[in-house]
Amino acid sequence: MNPESYLQKYFGFSEFREGQRRVVDSLLAGSSALAVFPTGGGKSLCYQLPALMLEGTTIVVSPLIALMKDQIDQLKAKGITAVRLDSSLSLSEYRESIGLIRSGEAKLLYVAPERFFNERFRASLKGLKISLFAIDEAHCISQWGHNFRPDYLKLARIAESLNVERVLALTATATPEVRDDICKTFQIEPQNSICNEFFRPNLHIRSQIVESGNQASVLIQRLKDSLPGATIVYVSLQKTATDIANACLNAGLNARAYHAGMETDQRMETQEWFMSGDDGIVVATIAFGMGIDKSNIRNVIHFNPPKSLENYSQEIGRAGRDGEISRCELLLNPDDRIVLENFTYGDTPTRASILKFIQTLAGQPDAFFISQIRLGNSCNIKSLVVKTLLTNLELQGYLEATAARYDSYSYKENQPANQWLSNFEGERREFAQQLMACGRKKKVWHHLELEEVVQKLGCDRSRVIAALDYFAEQGWIELRSTGLVHGYRKLKPLEPVGALVDSFHDSGVERETSEARRIMQVVELATAKTCQAGVLSQHFGQALDQPCGECSFCVGEGPFELPPLLDDIQIPEEVMERLRGLVAEYPEALESSRSAARLLCGLSSPFLTRAKLSKNQLFGQYADIPFGSVMDQVSQAIKFV
Repeated sequence: MNPESYLQKYFGFSEFREGQRRVVDSLLAGSSALAVFPTGGGKSLCYQLPALMLEGTTIVVSPLIALMKDQIDQLKAKGITAVRLDSSLSLSEYRESIGLIRSGEAKLLYVAPERFFNERFRASLKGLKISLFAIDEAHCISQWGHNFRPDYLKLARIAESLNVERVLALTATATPEVRDDICKTFQIEPQNSICNEFFRPNLHIRSQIVESGNQASVLIQRLKDSLPGATIVYVSLQKTATDIANACLNAGLNARAYHAGMETDQRMETQEWFMSGDDGIVVATIAFGMGIDKSNIRNVIHFNPPKSLENYSQEIGRAGRDGEISRCELLLNPDDRIVLENFTYGDTPTRASILKFIQTLAGQPDAFFISQIRLGNSCNIKSLVVKTLLTNLELQGYLEATAARYDSYSYKENQPANQWLSNFEGERREFAQQLMACGRKKKVWHHLELEEVVQKLGCDRSRVIAALDYFAEQGWIELRSTGLVHGYRKLKPLEPVGALVDSFHDSGVERETSEARRIMQVVELATAKTCQAGVLSQHFGQALDQPCGECSFCVGEGPFELPPLLDDIQIPEEVMERLRGLVAEYPEALESSRSAARLLCGLSSPFLTRAKLSKNQLFGQYADIPFGSVMDQVSQAIKFV
């Protein structure tokens, strides 16, 4: 059958959407490809259809378990068998999925990028013919993308090691710079980089400058005046989501909050309520939206500005997928700009932290396991930054990642051990008894430190893990693995140390500057002195033939002017004196002007948390002043050792 026959038979479409056939043809011809389609533009079909036509397995790398589940459910409804391998599966479900892949019944395997560093998973792929390696949210590969994830950066090496026949990179938000980065990484030829038109004329972009005191009232009025239909209101903080949802309810609007701090059942209920209705208002953080495929969302309003134009385009792209007119509004509070910009300075480690990081790794044996969380806590570096630094050391040839493992397990008894130990005899029963006796009970759950258990029982860790897996498979216990540690092998000495420290520090500073620039691009869009749709399209390397006619500027509501930043506020000497006292008392947590500025701007770090300085009165007292100004004043007022 030709691609059109598969399209009709399995997906129920009579023709391809824009760009889809070009991508499919490239893949079927044996070439790798990049597909840059707007949100809701049909990216998934670009690998789902070839997966059915190609001999072998298609591996789909996806960032979220929820997205994987949603895609698999949709494929199942079409009579297509697909499986996923992730941390939420039981041992029996895991084995069933592997069986379906090996038998050829399941042509698509969905995994998160982190799954490739699991030794059990990599072993399961041996001998598997991988016809297609599809990477969703491929902009995460690029360090210049808006959502860089270190594990994505290593996917090119993984694809090569698995001998995949072709790669498909997919994204909705890639600037020309990021597109070039992706193509270079996966050796994609220019003619196989397919980029659909970004501009959607049914999305009407509007913006408005608002003050802190009346921001909520402006939003409520906007909601009352908005187009009839489902609405998403995006906010930055979980507390804001709850507060604004309540304010909407008090105003007689049909609104609910959604954020990652809510219970899973509550989030699912809210999502189902929104999807099934036609007039619901969800006030949500960015936790809401991934995988949401509702065609009649009429309004997307940003109560707080997004961190980048890439984020903005993804979020407004959830509106109007039915082609009908939809409104996308941005309420820009000048104070939000400072808060967002300051958050970009919270991740960059100090030189002292980077030095300690390198020295810690240098002190490890040639082959070692290490907890990224503990490493970050000991060096005062956030976990994501630790992963980035380790990834860069891999890419520079200093380290090689081997495998990850869990050093801790917790279990809950579904049945008392004395009821099922009788299933074993002799040495096996004695071993099982001794293993269960090692568990330290904390209320309901029992805790096992694997190395302690291995030493106490005098056996291999593989036997302990196999036994626990078997007990869980029989339903006697509920098992959880914790204490994730990553394995590495040193390939060459970590030197020269000074050069490494300088390189990592400079790249961190460069990145925070880039992130601050991204926020300014959002501000420039909201205050543009030209067609806003044109500004947004230009950001993604496309130009409009003519003004959109519907944005704030085009309808005569703009341009808007922002008040100047309050960057000339002087921190009183009495505050500096109190800060000097804290620096003397906590020299490790406050070892530099950057660390002290983080305290004043309300930006946490592992050492600040450990010293409980986030509860100090000075924490966040100057969160409304640009970070650079605070750090300059601190460096002039205080001498650091």
